[in-house]
Order: sequence, then structure tokens, then C-alpha cells
Amino acid sequence: MTDQENNNNISSNPFAALFGSLADAKQFAAIQKEQLKQQSERDMVFNSLHVLADELPASPDDSDNSVSESLDEFDYSVAEISRSFRSQQEICEQLNINHMIQRIFLITLDNSDPSLKSGNGIPSRCVYLEEMAVELEDQDWLDMSNIEQITKVPENLLPFAVQCRNLTVSNTRTVLLTPEIYVDQNIHEQLVDLMLEAIQGAHFEDVTEFLEEVIEALILDEEVRTFPEVMIPVFDILLGRIKDLELCQILLYAYLDILLYFTKQKDMAKVFVEYIQPKDPSNGQMYQKTLLGVILNISCLLKTPGVVENHGYFLNPSRSSPQEIKVQEANIHQFMAQFHEKIYQMLKNLLQLSPETKHCILSWLGNCLHANAGRTKIWANQMPEIFFQMYASDAFFLNLGAALLKLCQPFCKPRSSRLLTFNPTYCALKELNDEERKIKNVHMRGLDKETCLIPAVQEPKFPQNYNLVTENLALTEYTLYLGFHRLHDQMVKINQNLHRLQVAWRDAQQSSSPAADNLREQFERLMTIYLSTKTAMTEPQMLQNCLNLQVSMAVLLVQLAIGNEGSQPIELTFPLPDGYSSLAYVPEFFADNLGDFLIFLRRFADDILETSADSLEHVLHFITIFTGSIERMKNPHLRAKLAEVLEAVMPHLDQTPNPLVSSVFHRKRVFCNFPHAPQLAEALIKVFVDIEFTGDPHQFEQKFNYRRPMYPILRYMWATDTYRESIKDLADYASQNLEAMNPPLFLRFLNLLMNDAIFLLDEAIQYLSKIKIQQIEKDRGEWDNLTPEARREKEAGLQMFGQLARFHNIMSNETIGTLAFLTSEIKSLFVHPFLAERIISMLNYFLQHLVGPKMGALKVKDFSEFDFKPQQLVSDICTIYLNLGDEENFCATVPKDGRSYSPTLFAQTVRVLKKINKPGNMIVAFSNLAERIKSLADLQQQEEETYADACDEFLDPIMSTLMSDPVVLPSSRVTVDRSTIARHLLSDQTDPFNRSPLTMDQIRPNTELKEKIQRWLAERKQQQKEQLE
Repeated sequence: MTDQENNNNISSNPFAALFGSLADAKQFAAIQKEQLKQQSERDMVFNSLHVLADELPASPDDSDNSVSESLDEFDYSVAEISRSFRSQQEICEQLNINHMIQRIFLITLDNSDPSLKSGNGIPSRCVYLEEMAVELEDQDWLDMSNIEQITKVPENLLPFAVQCRNLTVSNTRTVLLTPEIYVDQNIHEQLVDLMLEAIQGAHFEDVTEFLEEVIEALILDEEVRTFPEVMIPVFDILLGRIKDLELCQILLYAYLDILLYFTKQKDMAKVFVEYIQPKDPSNGQMYQKTLLGVILNISCLLKTPGVVENHGYFLNPSRSSPQEIKVQEANIHQFMAQFHEKIYQMLKNLLQLSPETKHCILSWLGNCLHANAGRTKIWANQMPEIFFQMYASDAFFLNLGAALLKLCQPFCKPRSSRLLTFNPTYCALKELNDEERKIKNVHMRGLDKETCLIPAVQEPKFPQNYNLVTENLALTEYTLYLGFHRLHDQMVKINQNLHRLQVAWRDAQQSSSPAADNLREQFERLMTIYLSTKTAMTEPQMLQNCLNLQVSMAVLLVQLAIGNEGSQPIELTFPLPDGYSSLAYVPEFFADNLGDFLIFLRRFADDILETSADSLEHVLHFITIFTGSIERMKNPHLRAKLAEVLEAVMPHLDQTPNPLVSSVFHRKRVFCNFPHAPQLAEALIKVFVDIEFTGDPHQFEQKFNYRRPMYPILRYMWATDTYRESIKDLADYASQNLEAMNPPLFLRFLNLLMNDAIFLLDEAIQYLSKIKIQQIEKDRGEWDNLTPEARREKEAGLQMFGQLARFHNIMSNETIGTLAFLTSEIKSLFVHPFLAERIISMLNYFLQHLVGPKMGALKVKDFSEFDFKPQQLVSDICTIYLNLGDEENFCATVPKDGRSYSPTLFAQTVRVLKKINKPGNMIVAFSNLAERIKSLADLQQQEEETYADACDEFLDPIMSTLMSDPVVLPSSRVTVDRSTIARHLLSDQTDPFNRSPLTMDQIRPNTELKEKIQRWLAERKQQQKEQLE
């Protein structure tokens, strides 16, 4: 071929378009001519393509021949270039095989492709491969072998791409180190936007790979700016953007993914944990203003407490159907689950990345909790303005608790060996410096000032360091105490306020009061707060995680209570072994959290208790040990709370039966098959007795609230064979040891039960009488002439009396009902002189008000409003009489009640029983009992006339009755009747005349006086007999 022909071929070759000019192409052809002759065809193809990739001129003679042979090899570069340097839209376009070939090799399989003439990045001239086009006419995909080949590209194949990448990294480093030279550009905003775009697209890994190189370059060049100085503006931008986002905004989760990457990258994570340190570590509210705090503050809870305007959830709830509210709640829960997972992953990354980041994030958590410890103080709830200036929000601690709960899940299993590696002495450590905290793995502060389950008798032995299980448990439990515990209290108060508003609203509507609209608006606002709070606290996964933790805590505390210091649980047996000193280092809030959470579930998420019923046996173990053991839990208030926990987890008798849904089946199985039923029953009765004297100035009022949940528990136990037999065994023991030095437990229990019944029903009767008087005054119009302020006072007084009457009626119904079922099988104690006189005087007194002439004073307008159930009370009282009526001593004691008993009273009772439609056999039995008692009363009347002139020496100084068994009190030397002092010592173990300590074993019988009384009685009987003759 001549040079002219060669030049013509070069000029007509479409590959000449790749060179800067035709001269360059000719020059390249000449230089390469000799070299190409000496190489094989395959080597010529590879070298020419390698030169092409380096943007050097290619041989025009051989380019046509080499195109088809090098197509497979250049498929590698197609995928790499497309992946690295094209946007997502361009990638989709590149997947058209023909376009890729046109761009890279200047050849085409479709000579009629309109894109050849339209520009759009397609060369204007390409070589049409006619034969290949025919062969591949129906194929529009890449071969699998090609796909496999392009997954890994030899670096030396595209050195220009590597050079471009290096140049880009260098430029990025320069930009970040000296952003001030780029006027009118926010470099850090652009970086955040780049990551945001990448994370929302499909090539975030490529961007992070690129960032890794940039970060490495920045760390190697810190002369101008340190790496933290470069990256802090990025965190500032993220802080500014995230703080205005809502829980249900998708954009929030993109930003969280960016932070997730930062917490995985060791250098960025180090900057992050330094960046989130607050300016004033002692101010709890400052933690909420950090980047991590801003994230934790995102929730469906109100941003400003009490302000529902601009709140995005549950507005105008009365206009939404229950189904719509459930749908919104479920939607929020989906976002919450995702949100908590992101926070958990961030904390987990920081804990696992390096010892340095682990120490920093744990220090942040420990300092934060210590600075917010005041959230639990009583004054904090009473002064909300100051509270929200000093402490982080409820949302902050609720979200933090949810994330920490996830961290605890690996060892939150009842049989976990890791669980028992918890070392309670962690909570007894005094103040440490930062270096000591790092060495010992102790980051919580101030736990040594918390009240523990029992007082410590000696200084604990501290280990050299603590494991992460110990630290995680302490952090999580205290977070729940500061967050979930406080929110639960708020939920209860909101619930109560909603009920009061609802009643007031209905009353205002019925009376056409102008206040009705205002009350309705208040109700709407409060309902929005209630629904938002309830939704925030009932996310299913969080509740399940928390239940796992609390069940595990029950197991842990039980093992500590029986002295287990190993890593494997020990089987619980009774009597309990000694060796529970470790409880002296366990803060009370560990047990308080457990009880509080289970009570919350009963109120607001009862279904979880049923689905997790198998784990409740561990909770029953915990309640059995600590409720009845003051040696293991000193605080009587906390022990009394455990009775409420027991009521929460047990099956409920008032549950509406549904044949399709067995809502209490599994709980019933666990409760009825509990292996330690006798000990649980005894523990319940013991705490009933113990809370009589708590040392608290308000103990008298408190005890009734504490005992409220105990009555339904006792009723359920009595209906279950194993528990009922256990209670009867306690009663039998008490009958056999009536005069023991310390009164038997069940005897003291019955005495207190009757004390409560007398007080409560008497108080209820008085309040109902006052309500009746005020209702009459109001109906007569006597309030109409009062000033508005005076009328409001009257209305408030009536409302207060109503609340008090309702409470005392509820409690008196429970106490009388309990006595009714206990007397069905326990009789000996009730008919003993210790108790018989008291229970008879109580029953007669109440019958007098319920069936006698005094009952008119109790006829308020609506009995149900005040839970007044006179029919049930009369029925229960008559049941008690019939249960004990077979005992001669009991019947003989009834007429001795001179204050209330009369034959007429029992006749009136029979009339009421008929009126309320009680069974005929009950009416007949009571009528027979009344006749029997009347006969005994007539006989006693004659005896009393005989003994009427007894001297004072023979009379009990307290009861003024003839003594049958006089005894001498050792301290005061006063003689009293044995039954009188025995009854007194049940409630107060002191001498009633000088308050000296006294027990039954210290009293001595006054044999001489007893003989004198008996002689006198015999003489009087003889005199009476002689008179009759």
C-alpha cells in the first residue's frame, strides 16, 4: 500500500476521530509500524488498546482488525467507568448494549439508529458490523460470562481512572482544608448533600469508599487544619437539619444512616464522641442540645408540655374513629421501631469500634444520667418551668432507654450465664477520677447515694474492673427510672384527669352550662396528650425488650437473695438460705422499675402479659421472696407495691369471658401451678400486716391504698385449692398458738382486717349521710341564693365527699367480702373470745345502719355513683353470721353486744333479705339463727340481772365487764381479762396503762382473783335458785 493510499485510509477511518488531528494519527501510524510487525496479533491488540486508554494515537491500519477481538476485554472498562463516573440515570442509559459499544469502540450494530444523528454523547460516525449485527439481532442482554468478568477490574487496565480518582481525593482534601478560598460556596453543605444523595441512591458504598480516602488524606495533612476542625462543620450542619425533623419524616432516617456510617468509621467516630460533649456537663438539659441529644429528643410526645398546637399527632381525637386512631398508632410504632434500631446501632458501633470511643460514649451516658438525676425528685413535677430548663425531656430518656434495652438483649434471658456476672458492688463505688473510671469500666456517677434494698453492714470487696454486662444493666435501669417510670406516673395522672373532665363535661351538658364547650376543648387537648404519651410508651418491640429485661432482673435479684455468687442459677427452695449481703448494694430502683413496668403493662398493654406468661413464674419467685422478707427488702412501701405487681400479673376474675379468645388462660396456668403457692400466700398476708406500721406520718391513709390490690388476690387464691389450703394451714397454726409470745401471723391479719372493715364502713356511712343532706339542700334551692364563690365551694365539697364515700365504700365492700369467704371454712379463730366480740359488734352495728331505721340517712340519689352496695353488704354480713352460727360460743356472744343487738334488728334483716330476693334457704337459715340467738339473749338477760351488783374488783378496767380469766400485767400490775389484753396486743404490743413493751407470754394469771369471782358467781347462782324455789 502506498503512502497516499495509507493516508486516504487513515482519513476515512472513523477511529481517526479519537486523535487531536489527522497529523497525529499519521505520526502514530509511522512510529508503530516497525513495532507492530515484530509482535503477535494478540499482543498488538492489547498494546494498541492500552495506548488508546492512555489517550495516545492508535494505529489506523490495525484498528479495524482489532475492534472485534478486543470487545470482550474492554467490557471490563465499560462497567468500571459506568459505575464510577455516571449518575444513576446515565447508568440506566449505558445498559443499552449498542450505545455502550458506540461510545467506547466507535462501531455499531444498528446502522439506522437515530441516536447516531442526535448527538447525546453518541459519535457522529461509527463502523457498522453487518455480520455481527445479523448474529446478535435478537440478543439484547450481556452474557453472564461478561458480567462475571467486569466485577473485578485489574488496576493497570484503567490507570487514567486511578489518576482521576487520586486527583479528586487531593482536590477534595484541599477544598475541606481551605474552604475559605471558595467564595460563595458552602463546601461542608455540599459534602453532606453528596452523602445524602448517595445514601438515597444506589451507590452509597462508592461514596463512602471515596470518603475513606479523603479522610486518610486529611489525617496525613493536618498542618492547616486538624481533622476534627475540618469535620466539626459537617456535624454542625447535621445538627441544624436534624433538630427540625419529625419522627415520621423519611428524610430523618437518611441523616441517621449518614451518622451510622460516621460511627463505624474510627476517625469520624472519635470526632463525633468529642463533638457531642456538652458545654456544661452538670446541666442535664445541655445534653439534649448536643447532636445525639437532638436525635434522642425526636418523638411523638409533645415538644412543649401542655401545648398541642402544631403537634402533628392525634389532633381532634373525638372526630376520629377508634380504628383511625389505631392505624395512626400503628404507623407511629413502625417509625419508632426503625428509629430505635438506628440509635441502638449508633451506640453499638461506638461501643465496639475502639476502647477510646467506648470510654467516651459511656462517659457521656454516665454524666448525662447523673446530671439528670433530679428528674425523680418530687419538686420537679410541681415546678415544670424550672424542670424543663434543668433537665432533658421525657422523649430523650424514653428513646435512650429503648436503645439501651436493645443493648441488653443478648443477656436478657432467664438462664443466661452472662446475666449472673452482674456485680452489684458497682453501685457502691464512690467518686472516681476519669482515668480510674476508664480502667475499672465504671462510668455511672452517684449510685452510692441511692437507697439500697437493705442496709450495708460492711464495706464491699471491689474487683479491679467491671464487665460491660454490669455497666449496661446499671445504665439501662437508671435510664428507665428517669424516663419510663416518670412517664408512667404522668399517664396515671392524665388518666385520672380525663375521667374527671369527662364527668364534669357530662354534668355541664345536662345542665346546659356555658362551661360545656370549654370543658370539651380541655378534654380534647388532654386526650391528644394522652394518646401521644400512650403511643410513645407502647411500641411493641420496646415493651417486649423491657419485659425481657425485667424478668431477667427478677431472676438476678432472686439469685442474689439466696446467696448465689456463681454464673449458673440455683434452684429456689424453702426455707431460704442465709447469705444475701449482696442486696445491700442493689439500689431500690432496680426492684421499683420491675414493679412499675408490670403494673404499666396491666393498665395499658395487658395482652403482652398473656403472650409472655411462661416468663411470669420468675416474677412470682421474686414476689414470693421479697414481699414476705423484710430481711431482704427493708422498705415496707416497696414491699407493699409488690402486692400490686402480683395483682397485675395474676389472672383477673372480672375479665369478660370470651370463648374465642382465652385472654387469661396462660396466666391462670402459671399462677395455679406455681410450686411455691404456700410461701406466696404467706408472703401476701405478711405484707398486709407489716404495712400497718411503716413509720411514715401518713401510714394510716397509705395502708388502705396498699391493701386495695390485696383483696382481689386473696379472693383469687381462695378460689384455688392449693392457695386455699395454705391459708387454712396458717389459720390452724394461729389457733394452736394463740398465746405465743408473738401473736401468730394469721391472727394479726384477721384483727387488722376487722379493724379496717369497722373503720371503712363507718366512714362510708358518715360520708353518705353528709352527701344526702347536701343533695337535699341543693334540690330545695338553698344553694341558688349563694354567691358564685360560695356555690363553687359547696359543689367542690359535695364532689370531695363523693370521692371519699366512693373510696371507703369500695374498700369496705372488699373487707366484708373477704370476711365472708374466709369464714366459710375458717371458724375456730372467729369464735374465739379474742375476736368473737369484735366481729359481732361490727356486724350488728352495720346491720343497724343498713336494715334498721337509720338506713334512710344513706339513701343518696345514685348508689352506683358512690359504689354503695347495701344489698351486697347485707348479704355478706348475713353470710358471715350463717358461716359461724353453728358455733355455740359465737351465738352466745351475739346478745352481749348491748350497743347494737336487738331481736328486732334480726327481724328487720330477714325482711330485707326477702326484699332483695335472696334464696329461700338462706332466709330460713337466718330466721332460725335469729330465734336461737334470741333464746340465748333471754337467758343472758337473767344472768346479767344476777351479776349486776358485781364489785369493781371483778370488772375488767377496760371493758367494764365481768372478768372470766383475770391476768396481771407485769409492768403496771393491773389486772385485766385475758381476752381483753390478748385483743389489745394484736394491734399494739405495749401495756395499755404505761406503754411498756408487753407480750402474751409475760402476763401472769391472777388465780386468787379468779377463784374469788368463781365463788361469788356460784353464790349468786345459788341465791337466785333459792329465790325461784
